[in-house]
Amino acid sequence: MLSPSCSCRLGLTSADPCRRRRREGGGCGPAPPSAGSPSPASVGPSSSDDEMEEAAAETLLRGGDEEGSMRARFEREIRRVQAEVCAALEAVEEVAGAGAGGRFREDSWTRPGGGGGGISRVMQGGAVFEKAAVSVSVVYGVMPPDAYRAARPDAAAAAAGGGGGGGVGEKAGPVPFFAAGVSSVIHPRNPFAPTLHFNYRYFETEAPKDAPGAPRQWWFGGGTDLTPSYIIEEDINHFHSVQKQACDKFDPTFYPRFKKWCDDYFYIKHRGERRGVGGIFFDDLNDYDQETLLNFATDSVIPAYIPIIERRKDTPFTEEHKAWQQLRRGRYVEFNLVYDRGTTFGLKTGGRIESILVSLPLTARWEYDHVIFEMP
Repeated sequence: MLSPSCSCRLGLTSADPCRRRRREGGGCGPAPPSAGSPSPASVGPSSSDDEMEEAAAETLLRGGDEEGSMRARFEREIRRVQAEVCAALEAVEEVAGAGAGGRFREDSWTRPGGGGGGISRVMQGGAVFEKAAVSVSVVYGVMPPDAYRAARPDAAAAAAGGGGGGGVGEKAGPVPFFAAGVSSVIHPRNPFAPTLHFNYRYFETEAPKDAPGAPRQWWFGGGTDLTPSYIIEEDINHFHSVQKQACDKFDPTFYPRFKKWCDDYFYIKHRGERRGVGGIFFDDLNDYDQETLLNFATDSVIPAYIPIIERRKDTPFTEEHKAWQQLRRGRYVEFNLVYDRGTTFGLKTGGRIESILVSLPLTARWEYDHVIFEMP
């Protein structure tokens, strides 16, 4: 039995060598081997002065960051993930005969003055994927205290100085920061194929300007979650099984903790319902060594999602099915614009608007006083 995903049912990574072809419509090709909160891939402070480039730089890091630093290793990891996910989606489109519409366009941008930059890859008009975005960014900047609190909800509690992640008090001045991440949202055409969202990020803050001598603080965050329009138990079980396996490799407590965190985070308060069927979500994670956290969960995206797409992309559907998908996408838009911490952080820090809003679906729908009914 297929049923609409109403609120009562929803409790439940190195540089890509093909980047120079993307703007001319070339595909990703094989992914290169690995070299080693808000999602920074979408929210890095930016402005209308950002410079667009024809090809991505070999690195988005500043010259002073060492090759073996966590900043450099994390950049290599997120660019590897970006390349591999794009290649996997393009492979699905190639089998479907999508042609140029099933390939990613790449936009590379940099911030003036050595403030970092990003690489946005977006597919629109594919045969299988109506819209898909996989973005990375490496950003340096200074954020006001209220933006810090948006990025780090436990900042006030940590203001007294405790905890590995540390905090900035309510009266602290502007906070220098480094943020790097990969973020993706994938919206398929078929109403029976679910939307996928994932992001993984690394965040560092220096001492606030009015607190010299304070130590550098760091944390990881991220997650992967699934948002179907129709509940199909086989797909949900597969998705959660892959997430659990990824978590269990590192710590058997991760999955139950991060699953609950995901359920609590992706909640649309004004609707009284969850956005999707969950997954894993974590933030402010710094109680493990950096090397362990660097490799956590980034390789679970493709095996969790592509088998579901292969099963559902050709499922027959009607106009009524499509209309329901559009209504559910409306809920997706509501959550992202009202509650998502990445979007809030990006808007407060003057983020690059195309990157902030790239997660939104190509189309969505709102109806007045819509009544949910069971589909046969």
